[in-house]
Amino acid sequence: MSDMAERNRTQNSEGEFEPPTQTRKTVKRGGGAPASRGRTTIADGVVEKIAGMAARDVVGVHTMGSGLSRTFGAVRDRVPGGAKSVTRGVKVEVGESQTALDLEIVVDYGVAIADVAQAVRENVIAAVERMTGLEVVEVNIAVSDVHLPEEEDEEQESRLQ
Repeated sequence: MSDMAERNRTQNSEGEFEPPTQTRKTVKRGGGAPASRGRTTIADGVVEKIAGMAARDVVGVHTMGSGLSRTFGAVRDRVPGGAKSVTRGVKVEVGESQTALDLEIVVDYGVAIADVAQAVRENVIAAVERMTGLEVVEVNIAVSDVHLPEEEDEEQESRLQ
């Protein structure tokens, strides 16, 4: 054992030597906890994308948005280089720690609309809160249409002409 370690050893009340204790100087840097050293802001568009993806993941949701926004979206999707909009049918208000969302969905024919709306609400809340840390105070859902199975045949025919 080195001379320094020998000097740092102390005797306890029974006369036995205890190993040296190391003391460390703690240097406090900055102004408190790391979480309090700045501010994070989340854009409305970020929350819109998360909510749009989460809503589309629910079985029974055919698409998002009203008829007019879907028409414009279909035109935009056909333009070369145009990306499919995941925010169609989603409106949000984002505060510092809370957010509120309005969703407009089209459901598939035959599904229980109340069950689909509840599943959308739960999935959107879970995804937004998990990914952003914001508290979701409300998710309002408007069902703007029901997609009928024969409507797909009409859509495909109109695209071929």
